[in-house]
Amino acid sequence: QVQLVESGGGLVQAGGSLRLSCAASGGAFNNYAMGWFRQAPGKEREFIAIISWSLGNTVYADSAKGRFTISRDNARKTVSLQMNRLQPEDTAIYYCAQNKVSFSMGKAEGDFGSWGQGTQVTVSS
Repeated sequence: QVQLVESGGGLVQAGGSLRLSCAASGGAFNNYAMGWFRQAPGKEREFIAIISWSLGNTVYADSAKGRFTISRDNARKTVSLQMNRLQPEDTAIYYCAQNKVSFSMGKAEGDFGSWGQGTQVTVSS
């Protein structure tokens, strides 16, 4: 099973940007869609974005469209989330995850089998 480690979280002022990265190791990567989720205090974990195994096909939650960009580098086994125009409501723990099934773009939380430990993003007003 692949291991995922996120980095890049931190404290940023409203309107600022952050770039999250997720490094994969110990398992297959290139044939699996990768996603980002987040969980705010007192709320359920929610889907943010997913990118396909190749060709860079992407799907975003409405909250992320136009502000966030997901990308991946299969050679380096990394997936990134560029977040722009951050707002206080974006404050959450952000998780990267790998789809359970190869060549699948399932976006539900249950479609993902491997998760990172999360990285905290805090946006101050």
